[in-house]
Amino acid sequence: MNREIIEAIKQIEREKGIDSETLLIALEDALLAAYKKTPEASEHARVEIDRDSGAMRVFQLIIGEEDELRTLPQPEPVIPEGVDPDEFEPPEPEIDWDAYADEEIEVIDVTSDNFFGRIAAQTAKQVILQRIREAEREMMYEEYVDRVGDVVTGIVQQSDHRSAASRRCCPRASRSRASGTTTAPA
Repeated sequence: MNREIIEAIKQIEREKGIDSETLLIALEDALLAAYKKTPEASEHARVEIDRDSGAMRVFQLIIGEEDELRTLPQPEPVIPEGVDPDEFEPPEPEIDWDAYADEEIEVIDVTSDNFFGRIAAQTAKQVILQRIREAEREMMYEEYVDRVGDVVTGIVQQSDHRSAASRRCCPRASRSRASGTTTAPA
């Protein structure tokens, strides 16, 4: 099954033009989100996928209640403009995995077919699809960012009372009739 995942990622890379490393990172994030939905999941964990074999492993910290979490140095958080400082929550610090000995990290093999339940698998699917949509939008933005103000031609492929989807060569775009803005497909 692991080789099939690597092959599927390479196929998506060919079909959609999304870098396979971006897809693998999205899959790692999706598996981490799915793992955290499983019973007995550790609060502090990370997922690694071997780029050649497709082997997936979860690394979780085994730390006691009195032990302090070892993290990487963090820059001072900047409170965004318009956000109340009392309501601002700084980002969670990133764990320094190299600071822990091997016996403090438990490795879990998640390649078995029954490791993730239905809800965790659905969570992983949603994360992966969202990352693919984000990557497609970013690619479309990069293609047209230099053409702001230019007139381009296209063919309307689909239209309803709210929006129209068009195609110009390979990329697709969606234009909202109300706002007049163009966005990537959802």
